[in-house]
Amino acid sequence: MSSKPHREQTDSVSTNRRRFLAGVGATGVAGLAGCLGSVGGGGGNSITYGALNPISGAYSSLGPAQRRGSELAVQQLNESDEFDVEIDLVTADTETDPTQAQQAAERLVSRDGADYLVGAISSSVAIALNDFAQSEEVIYNPGAAAVPVTGENCNEYVFRFETNTAQVAEAVSEYTVQNLGTKVWFHIADYAYGESVLNRVRSRMEEADASLEVVGTSRSQLGASNFDSFISDIANSEAEVAVLGMTGGDLINFVNQANDQGLKEQVNLMSPTMSFQVVRGALGPAAVGTYGGVRYLPKLETGDNQQFVQAYREEFDADPDNFSRVGYESIRMTVRGIAEAGSTDPTEVKDTLAGMQMPTIFGQNQFRTCDQQAENPTWMGELVEGDGEMADVKLLSKVDGPNTLPDCSETGCSL
Repeated sequence: MSSKPHREQTDSVSTNRRRFLAGVGATGVAGLAGCLGSVGGGGGNSITYGALNPISGAYSSLGPAQRRGSELAVQQLNESDEFDVEIDLVTADTETDPTQAQQAAERLVSRDGADYLVGAISSSVAIALNDFAQSEEVIYNPGAAAVPVTGENCNEYVFRFETNTAQVAEAVSEYTVQNLGTKVWFHIADYAYGESVLNRVRSRMEEADASLEVVGTSRSQLGASNFDSFISDIANSEAEVAVLGMTGGDLINFVNQANDQGLKEQVNLMSPTMSFQVVRGALGPAAVGTYGGVRYLPKLETGDNQQFVQAYREEFDADPDNFSRVGYESIRMTVRGIAEAGSTDPTEVKDTLAGMQMPTIFGQNQFRTCDQQAENPTWMGELVEGDGEMADVKLLSKVDGPNTLPDCSETGCSL
């Protein structure tokens, strides 16, 4: 890793969390990873970024990759001769719990002087951190996907690179209802993300095909392990498609049990997160024949993604996944805003960052002004047999970034 590795929570205290870059002449930001344009001004400038990831709790299988992406971004930025600010990464465990996450964020801000925060995967956790970021006037990059994070719960300090549920719904809804079936059962994890899938995918399906019939809806507790009764209900219904609004261990357990009980042969299984690397890796052959939204794949030939993939492989001896790219590009995009603003003060950076066009792993992108959600492309994918045990993803269709997002008047955000 870099000569300046991240720190776990320490007892160091920042006496001035609003630091500025001296003598800055903000310049254009260039294309390759880590080449962010000169920030000018003598040495000694620094910022502290706090990475809040679920290392324990329901999403503990997803958090480490998110953190590794952030670590790689910080390494590249610190090693760049063109960026004259040192980034210190401090980390904490959200425990996949809103209260614990807020307490951890408070420690990173008050003890370690963090002015920038990134991470979380649970949407309930992210929404809690949204409120914290606004109250503390620190910029926060959520790693959760529910629409309300940059919708009704948006605020001027929240900038999200993670692809939200509405963006994925644009890729999966029309394809599902036109190719997989019009009689649909929704099963979701009972929290903000699951509800977001239910609301947005259902709405887009209804727009795509008026003959849509929702034959059933069910909810399970986040972190549940036994889905037998839900699988039985779906099997005994007229459902042609089961849309699964869940991720991580919840989705893995559901699909494994559905496969064991033969549901996959009766009903098409589609989840907006089915293509996640951790899900495919855990499911093995059980994933083959299912469908899912695609937010990210290492094989994408977009932007400077292949440079990112190569660097990640060299550093961690593994391919990056969706959560890795969120941790990585959230920090890179925000630091580009710092370079353009010529200041590390979040109250100034937020005004520059909103609507700023910049290169990313997806190509030219921005946090759009009205809700500060990144304009990411999305795809529909089918899980097919791969070279090994893990299923591969066959891309079936794509929606370009600007076309994935609903109007802000539909999301409830007003900035």
